[in-house]
Amino acid sequence: MKILFPHFAISLIMCSVGAQHPQIIGHRGAMGYAPENTVLSIQKALYLGVDGIEIDVFRCQSGEIVVFHDKKLNKLTNGKGEIQQKTWAQLQELQVMGSEPIPVLEEIIQLINGRVRLNIELKGKNTSKGVFNIIQTAVESGRWKMNQLYVSSFDWEELRVFRKLTNQFGIAVLTENNPLTAISIAHELNAFAINPNHKKLTENMVKQIQGEGFEVLTWTVNDTTRIEELTSWGVDGIITDFPNRAKSKRKKG
Repeated sequence: MKILFPHFAISLIMCSVGAQHPQIIGHRGAMGYAPENTVLSIQKALYLGVDGIEIDVFRCQSGEIVVFHDKKLNKLTNGKGEIQQKTWAQLQELQVMGSEPIPVLEEIIQLINGRVRLNIELKGKNTSKGVFNIIQTAVESGRWKMNQLYVSSFDWEELRVFRKLTNQFGIAVLTENNPLTAISIAHELNAFAINPNHKKLTENMVKQIQGEGFEVLTWTVNDTTRIEELTSWGVDGIITDFPNRAKSKRKKG
């Protein structure tokens, strides 16, 4: 039997993971310093003392959940074509930015080992079931708490698929434009957070979203002046390529 948690209860549970405010979330690891979505980038984020890490995933042709951002391989690797049309064996032959292998989700989960929260962005279709199985196994291993693992996506239909699989893992709704338009879907999905583009965010919007019971985890913020402003507005999390910049501007105490 599945247990349904009201979104405000999930939000309170997720908030309890770290007391410092706002949470500093490394974007694709620490992609300002290392090839994005790679083991090296995750290691750098951990070294910089993040509260959480955001990664992107696709389901490749042979079924593995691989950690990669772009739909096509051309820009970031020495390969060509769509990542979803390649087998894991084919992807193992490629390098990201000329030096790093493409990891599978299990590898990243093992590396982080429950030290910080992990935001898994569902980039491709048919990712929900594989991701759910992997994070459920991680929790069952005893190395992760359920409130440390959550998914996000711009593809709200894929989030609906994920929510049908489980009511026990958190969902953050990603939005590119006016973040207030995501409130209704966030309620529908029993989400704990809305993740807005910081360029579309105002202080009043932050208060409105939080007033509806959701965390505000905003992306991708690299300018220190903007980080200070968003911190003063009381956002719950800042997703950044340069976690050390955000940490230096975080409120003390």
